[in-house]
Amino acid sequence: MRDVPMIALSQDNLSSLPSKIARPSYDRSALSAGIVHIGLGNFHRAHQSWYLHRLMEQGLAHDWAIIGAGVRPYDDVQRQKMLAQDCLTTLIKLDPEGVSAEVVGSMIDYIPVVEGNGPLIARMAEADIRIVALTVTEGGYYIDPVTLGFDAAHPDIVHDVAYPDQPRTAFGAIVAALRLRRAKGQGPITLQSCDNLQGNGAVLRQTIVSLARLMDADLADWINTACSFPNSMVDCIVPATGPNELALVEEFGLHDQVPVTHEAFRQWVIEDDFCAGRPDWDLAGATFSDHVHAFEAMKIRILNGGHQVLANAGEVLSLATISAAMGDADVAPFFAKVVREEIAPHVQPVPDMTPADYVTLIERRFGNEMIVDTTRRVAFDGSSRHPGFVLPSLRDGLEKGSSISGLALVEAAWARMCAATREDGTVIEANDPNWSDLHQTALVAKSDPMAWLSMSRIYGDLADDPRFATAFCDWLTLIWSQGLRAALRAYVAAD
Repeated sequence: MRDVPMIALSQDNLSSLPSKIARPSYDRSALSAGIVHIGLGNFHRAHQSWYLHRLMEQGLAHDWAIIGAGVRPYDDVQRQKMLAQDCLTTLIKLDPEGVSAEVVGSMIDYIPVVEGNGPLIARMAEADIRIVALTVTEGGYYIDPVTLGFDAAHPDIVHDVAYPDQPRTAFGAIVAALRLRRAKGQGPITLQSCDNLQGNGAVLRQTIVSLARLMDADLADWINTACSFPNSMVDCIVPATGPNELALVEEFGLHDQVPVTHEAFRQWVIEDDFCAGRPDWDLAGATFSDHVHAFEAMKIRILNGGHQVLANAGEVLSLATISAAMGDADVAPFFAKVVREEIAPHVQPVPDMTPADYVTLIERRFGNEMIVDTTRRVAFDGSSRHPGFVLPSLRDGLEKGSSISGLALVEAAWARMCAATREDGTVIEANDPNWSDLHQTALVAKSDPMAWLSMSRIYGDLADDPRFATAFCDWLTLIWSQGLRAALRAYVAAD
């Protein structure tokens, strides 16, 4: 039972917080804006916002405070909660050596969320904004999954082209703001993706410039030439916030409507390409590097790909969390073999870290039982995550003639998960923007496994490769006839 009074998180109450909770030492009233960040989810507040907060604690970057933003109606719910506590966030570090809490204060406002995104456009067009950053998930960049080009036919994009001053998407709002900046002579800005995408800056450039070109070719050329789109790699395991997290923050005597829990590990590797200045994030532990691709390839292939190895199997076998999957007698050796033999060999080392050492680090992080990261959360949007995180390793294995049997089993486990029942008979609720199509195809694939691989928007031409197609069909047939555990054991036992 709590033995401390409950205090509502707010600027006025910071001085009254229990001494064990760290809080901003800088004068937040003296901060001024420099960044608009679109997508104020848990990851941003535990990662980019934290790095800036740490700089501010050093007396630096006080003119780079964050203005939060969103473009969907549900973002307004988050806005109301954040404004009610003066845009402060409690971060709770779940370290096996000790749980700790700190309040982060680098965000100072949240733009109204309205249809047409007028306030967002106007704020991004103001002279003090020098960076617009985004965390909109890896599936949010309007990429054609087969060609990897811009999906100009998407209804959201068609709308933004037809109504450029009342866009529906974050990208349409950015293009509109850049049009205003150019007209007022205020100069270009940096557009910074903070999502888990290989070459995320290049992907963001493709989306913004392609959308602009559908509206105004001269504007598109100016954006492409004058604005910068740095690539970056971001890494920190940040679970979703639910009743357990809300109860945990209250154990510190604090009422926070939107607390964030996170692991005791962060990494941010950034290409130093900022056309209008930037904070010195490296002084807070970030790394500026010309070799972002190698860092992001290691992280995306091993951590994000490894997450999919665990999550789909975990869902089918009723293992609710990633740490539970890592502790399972069948899933853990399956994970270790797939990642070490079929993913890590296609990853290049980075300074101070070999792929083998990184696998060991990831195994330790995934096994942290204090991080209640659900297999459901990690399995979300598999139709984006498998093509982005798993299939590149599979293609490398096919090209090099090395083993892909385990990766084929990963795909078969995903197909089994999308049938929407666990092996204990419980229902797996919809968990993908394309769930209806995935579910119907998974049911057909129960008797016709090739139906799953026929989804060309996900697999492209992989169905035409007999090594992959045969392995996938054999695994899915075994899963449906004898169960997923029998398939996992057969893979681990094979030479």
